[in-house]
Amino acid sequence: MSQQLTTKPFEPAAERPDVKAAWDYHDSTKHSYWSVRSNPHSLDFSNKPLPFKIYRDLPSLALPEAVESSTVPALRAIAAGDPFEGRAGRMDAIPDLALLARLLRFAAGITKRRTYGEKLEIFFRAAACTGALYHIDLYAVCGDLPDLAAGVYHYGPHDNTLRLLRRGDCRPQLVEATAGEDYASQAPVILIAASTFWRNSWKYQARAWRHCFWDSGTILANLLAIAAAEDFPARLLVGFQDDLVNHLVGLDEQREAALALIPLGFSQAVTPKARHRLEPLELQTEPLSQHEVDYPDLRAVHAATSFRGVGEVEAWRAARGTPSAEPEPDGMLYHLRPLHAATLSQAPIEEVIVRRGSSRRFRPDSLTFGQLSTVLQLATQGIAADFLHPFGATLSSIYLIVHAIEGVRPGSYSYHRGQQSLELLKQGTFRAEAGRLGLEQALAADASVNIYFLADLKEVLAHWGGRGYRAAQLEAAVMAGKMYVAAYAQGFGATGLTFYDDEVTAFFSPHASGKSVMFLLALGVPDRLIRTLRR
Repeated sequence: MSQQLTTKPFEPAAERPDVKAAWDYHDSTKHSYWSVRSNPHSLDFSNKPLPFKIYRDLPSLALPEAVESSTVPALRAIAAGDPFEGRAGRMDAIPDLALLARLLRFAAGITKRRTYGEKLEIFFRAAACTGALYHIDLYAVCGDLPDLAAGVYHYGPHDNTLRLLRRGDCRPQLVEATAGEDYASQAPVILIAASTFWRNSWKYQARAWRHCFWDSGTILANLLAIAAAEDFPARLLVGFQDDLVNHLVGLDEQREAALALIPLGFSQAVTPKARHRLEPLELQTEPLSQHEVDYPDLRAVHAATSFRGVGEVEAWRAARGTPSAEPEPDGMLYHLRPLHAATLSQAPIEEVIVRRGSSRRFRPDSLTFGQLSTVLQLATQGIAADFLHPFGATLSSIYLIVHAIEGVRPGSYSYHRGQQSLELLKQGTFRAEAGRLGLEQALAADASVNIYFLADLKEVLAHWGGRGYRAAQLEAAVMAGKMYVAAYAQGFGATGLTFYDDEVTAFFSPHASGKSVMFLLALGVPDRLIRTLRR
């Protein structure tokens, strides 16, 4: 049965400044018909930031270019179970440079390049990103690996290289930052996902903080799938002492921030405790723009939801949710009919990621219920994360507007994972309404189905504090990232869209009353057909 969070707050939410900051930020960055039209912001393309973080004067270590594909189909990789279940007594899982290269490239690397004319070069990246602004960077912190010396490294997608920021094994600092989290203390490698705010706020202003978690989530969906295809354990950590992590990789906390940690692999040799504080890094990077614009609301909410002491991390971990059964449906049900395994694409996860894109135009054509069922079933199996316990628990409620799914009446629906079914909330043709809800974009109106991820923020924030806002946004994005893969593996398209926040909630109410939208994904038949992947 599907499981959702039961609130057991570790401190009265009303007394928490981090909760107030999260609510204030969420409310102040909502889109509405009038907020969009009254916003004087315009894009200054002469000041558009670089899509890469480029260090000056640091030597690079080239990663293997000839990356072999796994033999595990993408649709199996995104549906993998708890990566740590049943690993007791098994051999250590320690990556080599080739595996690390594959994880980094297919999570955040460049998959295709196209040149237009003499000067314009377009880069296609492994994961979807709002506005194609690519503000998420990955860092690797490792002990000695078979063919890589211990150190702190930055991954450069622009040239597919690692650059050494610190020498030596700095994992003890991350173990300290996570209050001794078991998975971190036994991981040969810990990745850090971080955002440089301006690279996204140039277009999206303060709302870019939401995009920090959306865009890292789609990257992490790829990363977790690649790790699963290699039978390599990986876990997502949102609870950590922010300043320690930011200091380790030399982030300017006024402009950049760590968002998540991802312990990779397993070693029975437990990482020792940190013995000393590290000196600040004095590394120069290329300017992103002629000038940067500061958005204080973005910085303020990140600071308010940051952990500055180990005690806060310990409280976060102690407050793990206990699951409760989701409410029973009381409307007409369509039980999922996922496609038979023998008929599914056998394309490896790497091949699907290379072919993935964000659809720019949909035909108003139909998908089959089997295709939609496959997406929903496989992409919502569970995420190994420190805020989701047990594996399979979720903070998200999924709602749909069905336009053109063969065998399913057009209308609005709620997805019940426990019953593996869609509950009809309201029957009708809602293309015009969906277009409006999706910030009046034709993609939302022309899609075959729109999938909305909503969270009960009152419950989440009461339980997790302001940090729960990060978790809710991130979980929805990881699931949406898996749906991207599931769509392209089956030969149709997907794209993430923004939305009019309160209008979405109102549309699905009373069922969704009190919930807030975290993510919107549209699925459909692209105007330019995707070449069928091998089966």
